[in-house]
Amino acid sequence: MPDAQKHVAFDVVGTCVFFGAYYERIELVLGEKLCKHTINAQHFGFTWQTAAELDFTFLSIQGSYKAYKDVLRGLFYRTLSLCGVANPRDLATEEEREQCIESYSASELRPSYQEAFQLLRDNSFTRVGGYFERAGMDMPLGNIVSCDEAGSAKPALPVYQAMWDRLGANDVKWFAAAHLWDVAAATKVGFRGAWTAVYEKEACLDVFSEAKLECTIGSMNTKTFTREHPVFQPPPNTSASLIRNKY
Repeated sequence: MPDAQKHVAFDVVGTCVFFGAYYERIELVLGEKLCKHTINAQHFGFTWQTAAELDFTFLSIQGSYKAYKDVLRGLFYRTLSLCGVANPRDLATEEEREQCIESYSASELRPSYQEAFQLLRDNSFTRVGGYFERAGMDMPLGNIVSCDEAGSAKPALPVYQAMWDRLGANDVKWFAAAHLWDVAAATKVGFRGAWTAVYEKEACLDVFSEAKLECTIGSMNTKTFTREHPVFQPPPNTSASLIRNKY
């Protein structure tokens, strides 16, 4: 009987890809205007994208899917208003809003990501797309899985189940992400969970107390994972996949 294969499924947005270009564009386009309201560009950008993620998720749950960019666009002026801007349409034009939205798709791979995948390639890892093309990385499309295949969006469990089912029944399956809610959901269908602090910084385990977290990683190029605290090294003959909401 052949040995069980090993797989690691990575989240894309927030984990492999970071939001530096998005925050920088907001600073460039709106920074001075926001500053007059004592609003930091990164703080506004995070508030805006988080509000959009919330409504995107709620729409998905109720079966009313709408593309994330459209939700982001629709919540722009509301977010400005809730941040304390009395007349948000006087602060920013629709053209300025569109410039900020365009930068979301221009988000880049984390600098440590290529080093992380080099480590995995050195251990016989099979690599797994505009984000990757811009970074000069070869990512086979067959290894990039959109949540559309499950007809839903993360963190709905059918999304993770669909990924789980694509892999061998007796294989070893890991899920790695920078969102702890993402890892927590993946472990519910059977994945072994690895979380990196590169984005959220704080695990907030009092909130995610049911998360079956086996590994915590300081950054994407950390060469060992710790689990209270045995060492995890990428095993030979491991395949990688990417699973993403369709933003």
